[in-house]
Amino acid sequence: MSELLLDSLRRRLRAIFSLYEDAVASMELRHVNYKERDDVLPIAFSLFHIVNMIDASLMLLNGNPPLWNEDWAARVNPGIRDHGKHRTVEEMVDQHIGDYDAFRDYMSQVFARVEVWVAELTPSELTRVIFAKPYPPQVASTYSARVGGESGITVLDGVECWIYQHALRHMGEIEYARHLVGLRGMTS
Repeated sequence: MSELLLDSLRRRLRAIFSLYEDAVASMELRHVNYKERDDVLPIAFSLFHIVNMIDASLMLLNGNPPLWNEDWAARVNPGIRDHGKHRTVEEMVDQHIGDYDAFRDYMSQVFARVEVWVAELTPSELTRVIFAKPYPPQVASTYSARVGGESGITVLDGVECWIYQHALRHMGEIEYARHLVGLRGMTS
């Protein structure tokens, strides 16, 4: 059963990553940075946020430090050098991407790192507990805390919540926002 689960997880990650690849390939920087109005986050927020969060989550999942550093920040040149997880919409509405090609390169490298790691993942590693109960305050209010089992949040929970489900959520935002900039959605 664990091999079936791993196979499914690998295919789902490849599928969601392919949606992001198609999305960025079919948008221009003007679409990504388009600001509808003051209280609506631009596509740039959803793109940068999810990729940067996936990059950061690998530290918890497999111990590998994130790719994101000052060199990447200088290359991508986001308006706000923060994924915004603990910030308000008002603080993040001015997020934009400065160099779209550099962002696409960063995204590709982050996704590749995840896929290489998941390809090597063993069924026994899926049950390793990342956060045991009781959860620290910053974790206790998260979706993954609701998903976590009796022992806590496992590697499987982390991959499902922090990468796959989180990526689906933001792809939904991107698909909706694409209509605001005159583009079509990604799937039917």
